[in-house]
Amino acid sequence: MNLKYGKGSMDEALFICIMLVIGLSSSSFLAAQNTAPSASTASADSPQSTFLRDSPLCLVPATISAAPPVAPAVLPNMSSDLALQVYQHRLKEQARNLASYSATTLVRAEIPATSQSGEYQLRRDYLAPRTLTFKVIRSAGDAFVKTNVIARLLQFEVDHVQKDDPSRTALTSVNYIFSHQSTTTLDGRPVHIYQVKPRAKRLGLFKGRIYLDARSGTLVRAEGRMVKSPSLFIKSIHFEQNYVEIAGFTFPSRIHSQVRTRIVGNAVVDIYDQDYQPGSLARPGG
Repeated sequence: MNLKYGKGSMDEALFICIMLVIGLSSSSFLAAQNTAPSASTASADSPQSTFLRDSPLCLVPATISAAPPVAPAVLPNMSSDLALQVYQHRLKEQARNLASYSATTLVRAEIPATSQSGEYQLRRDYLAPRTLTFKVIRSAGDAFVKTNVIARLLQFEVDHVQKDDPSRTALTSVNYIFSHQSTTTLDGRPVHIYQVKPRAKRLGLFKGRIYLDARSGTLVRAEGRMVKSPSLFIKSIHFEQNYVEIAGFTFPSRIHSQVRTRIVGNAVVDIYDQDYQPGSLARPGG
């Protein structure tokens, strides 16, 4: 797939802004995340395959009582301050340990005002620190949307990885002020919710909320509004993103973004990532 396109068109200015959200989700942000090893859990609304594995029966003689199953140990909830400290530590660990990854990416884009839509399924390969490539598996839908929205979006992400400094958009105390709001349950897990405010009005930063697992300090969700528009054609960019833990690392599983424009109204992009295969420079936490 040739991702080299001319620059300066209104269409590009309109839709490249969507990739500012990817500053939170793409390889630059991945290089700043880390979690404790855990079973992978895909987002409920992500397209995915379900695998069923049969277990052999264990026959117990009638004269011997079977031992009751031992419930897995449940970690206690951390305080909001401790969870945030653990999260900040894991940012540094993932930046140090994530050498590469591959994944399957599904990108769907729509312009509701014109009823145009398109999608690409791709294989994504990242090699730290500044190499990102895409290989098209299949495509469908409107040619304009695929060429002028999705392909430009992918090219912008490649350029972002190659040229930008990921530390300037990472969710760290250098870039953001964190304020604990509440503790609740999200998808059956206890989470701390924090209000995040950027310390500067800079491209790629956002104002909103993040959700950290209260037991592990891992990032579960981020949502909000980008604080700076990249173009006069853009009114606002809102997004919601979910994350998944795989092999000791945190990766985005789904991002939903809505862009309000001054010309064609709303543009909507959904990105699903799955089948991650990360490579480590060293064992996380080791």
